[in-house]
Amino acid sequence: MAVYDFSRCSVLLVEDNGYIRNTFEDLLRHFQFSRISTASNGEEAIDYLKTMKIGNNPGPDIIISDLVMTPINGLLLLRWVRASKDSPNRMVPFVMLSGAADRDYVNSARDLGATEFVAKPFSASSVYERVLEVVDYPRQFVTNHDFFGPDRRRKKEGPPMGGDERREKKEEDVIIVYNADKIVKPDTPSDVWYWRLPNSFKERVAGGLSGSNVKGEVPGNLIEEAEKQLERAALDFTTWALEYLSKLSDLCTEALLEPGRRASHFSEIHTLALELRGQGGTFGYPLISTFGKMLFNVTGEGCREDDKAVEIVKCHIDAMRAVIRDKVAGDGGDIGRQLLAGLKKSIERVDTVE
Repeated sequence: MAVYDFSRCSVLLVEDNGYIRNTFEDLLRHFQFSRISTASNGEEAIDYLKTMKIGNNPGPDIIISDLVMTPINGLLLLRWVRASKDSPNRMVPFVMLSGAADRDYVNSARDLGATEFVAKPFSASSVYERVLEVVDYPRQFVTNHDFFGPDRRRKKEGPPMGGDERREKKEEDVIIVYNADKIVKPDTPSDVWYWRLPNSFKERVAGGLSGSNVKGEVPGNLIEEAEKQLERAALDFTTWALEYLSKLSDLCTEALLEPGRRASHFSEIHTLALELRGQGGTFGYPLISTFGKMLFNVTGEGCREDDKAVEIVKCHIDAMRAVIRDKVAGDGGDIGRQLLAGLKKSIERVDTVE
């Protein structure tokens, strides 16, 4: 096994939550990434990447981006990276990061050209495994009339990730590019291109080595140190979580006082619930992720916005505050089960009140 050295590589990290952005940046430094650029949303990331293009810089070796951000989210950023003439490298590996790791989000990221997907809550190991996947198992890029991105099929035959379609063209019917300066065209015209360019990312981390037979890893102690760093970051999680719960309470108060603006209030509640859903498990509080997901599910587009709906949000807030107050880490055992049962009963009670 080769020893990979990520200090030779650059990464762009895009995350709107400052606490998570700093934590993730520390995680990448433990993997020995030394050239880390950050952006707080897709708009900042695009502005940064445009400067790379202007300066004739190939840009970062890999982009890791959150999905849900404003004003430009991770999906729109991905679309820009893959399609814009101002993108410094349309084939850069792109890892999507999100607490909304549901099938629709994963498929949307895949269809826009994501290389890998990391679900929140994340661990040092889950992040490392996805980055290693990018290095060791790069997928050819495919161009056709409606798609440009990494091949959605990880193998030469069989369905793409999340789909049932099969290949419609044989290799002799497509244009295959191994070198941008030497393009081999088929005997008949084709609207499908396969790009199988050298794996420059692997060449950097492996010190010039490349090829599918070369596999590697970073020293095991670095992963252990990264996991410990996440444990230390958990000490600050409760402060961050309580701030978000206070924001949720304020939104409930505003929603009751201004019923005409409830669509806006519930949209913000939905976004905050996604953050709590994504972060709790990362920092040792999976019950926060569980309750955050429940709140996320009941506050999405088209959700009810009556007074009972506001009270149901409050029930979730109370349950999450109890988790933080009593420091209910892990699954909480009997206490965790009682809190979950109590939340469900509170919701039923609100729904049955006339």
